[in-house]
Amino acid sequence: MQPAALIFDCDGTLADTMPAHYEAWVATLQRYDVELDEDLFYAMGGWPTLKVATHLLERARVNIPPQRIVDEKEAVFESMLGSIQPITPVIDIAAKHRGVIPMAVGSGGLKHLVVETLEHLGIADWFQAIVTCEDVELHKPFPDTYLEAAKQLNVDPKGCTVYEDTDPGIEAGMRAGMQVVDVRTLYTPRRVTPKK
Repeated sequence: MQPAALIFDCDGTLADTMPAHYEAWVATLQRYDVELDEDLFYAMGGWPTLKVATHLLERARVNIPPQRIVDEKEAVFESMLGSIQPITPVIDIAAKHRGVIPMAVGSGGLKHLVVETLEHLGIADWFQAIVTCEDVELHKPFPDTYLEAAKQLNVDPKGCTVYEDTDPGIEAGMRAGMQVVDVRTLYTPRRVTPKK
């Protein structure tokens, strides 16, 4: 049975941005002698950048404003946007349903970066709603991002299918009462460091 709507995460789902995000974090945090393991980075998938920065600084007991880290990290990432590639198996699913059923993006990223990423891939106009960390108070693994996307599409959450690449994002989709597709079953995510 065809879903009422499709909702896609952006980073690591539509766009192969996760290695670039990780490299941007590492480059930024090195200036402050803070280390970030790639497995920990993926465990925080779907978290807003400010929450990640706050968590990492508290963990390392480094007393600097988290917003400074956010601004520096996002600037590094933005400089890499031109090299971002699509995740073809997921883009193909979106292309097949474009104009057939409503579609949205539900991301933990900052709105301007999510929109820039989608524009870089040439797919920004495929989606009737783009929900980011700036649109909800509670972020993945809470269901709010996906519930807000369904609300903006004017569809019943139970009729939606979510495409996600992280465990917190998958939990968010399930808690929203939606069908969830783990896109890691469709492609092998690239890593910067070998998996432990």
